[in-house]
Amino acid sequence: MIESVEFKNYKALQDTKLPLSPFTLIVGANGSGKTTALKAIRSAAKKESINYSTTCSFGHEEDIQGIRVKINWRQINFIEVIWRDDRPNISFNDRGKTSVEIMESQKMDESRLTNIGKAKIYSFDADATANRVQLNPNIELLENGGNLAGVLDQLRDKDPDRFELLNEEVNRLLPEYDRILFDTPSTGSRVFLLRTTRGKHKVYAQGLSTGTLFALAILTLAYIPDHPPLICLEEPDHGIHPRLLRDLQDALYRLSYPESVGEKREPIQIICTTHSPYFLDLFRDHPEEVVIASKVGQNVTFERLSERFDIKDILQESHLSDVWYSGVLGGVPIR
Repeated sequence: MIESVEFKNYKALQDTKLPLSPFTLIVGANGSGKTTALKAIRSAAKKESINYSTTCSFGHEEDIQGIRVKINWRQINFIEVIWRDDRPNISFNDRGKTSVEIMESQKMDESRLTNIGKAKIYSFDADATANRVQLNPNIELLENGGNLAGVLDQLRDKDPDRFELLNEEVNRLLPEYDRILFDTPSTGSRVFLLRTTRGKHKVYAQGLSTGTLFALAILTLAYIPDHPPLICLEEPDHGIHPRLLRDLQDALYRLSYPESVGEKREPIQIICTTHSPYFLDLFRDHPEEVVIASKVGQNVTFERLSERFDIKDILQESHLSDVWYSGVLGGVPIR
């Protein structure tokens, strides 16, 4: 699991550290570096070339340290990706090792970095989520929610037991529907439908509400068997009724804490961003999972809520959302 990520001269992330848990919820104002942090992690993990002049923090173009993203794993060495021009270089923590140990650890760390490079940053779009898809082996959910019909169809064929569990969960969260169905509008293509509990009417995906589509996409993520080790979701609460947010949280926890649902697999690390006070309130008893993103001048800072010495006094009997909205915790627009 990634324990933290340090950033240097990466756009608004001039000199800051993002602490992470198995599940992390980042809250903050628009422009406070939430999405930038997610993209920086993936750029480093994929060892991508960048446009140095537009990525480097304002006023730091001549900094000999360059642009840096340092990924710290729990109980193992860090990997630091450095750009001094458009091309990345990789630095390892090799202190105190023999040349053989260095070679072996770098192979292992390179493998971990490549694995993290498979991370997905989901930001769902209703039209993409509802669109028909062309079937192909090992189809994956796109970051905008595209291919959902194909992923569901594949789950039904390859893992019918999990597909049935997903249907039960859909009916529990969205009781007006009792089952996911499919249609073949043309050769090799699929669309999905939901069947109404009353009357057994079929509602095509394009006739479903945005919230229903997004809820189904998130539930699907929770039930498909194969995932990258890191999943990022931008505002997963978007379009979803506040009364369903607890179920949304449970679905995401299913990925991060598989033992809680009796699954024996490696946990999937989840990073979410949100502006929703309703979603934030669900984490009042888990301040270690909440990170406040604040922008002071041109620099972003990240602070884990549980690390504030005064957090118990601040919360007391208050809703977490009310305290955040007041500005006491930071992470709100500055007027």
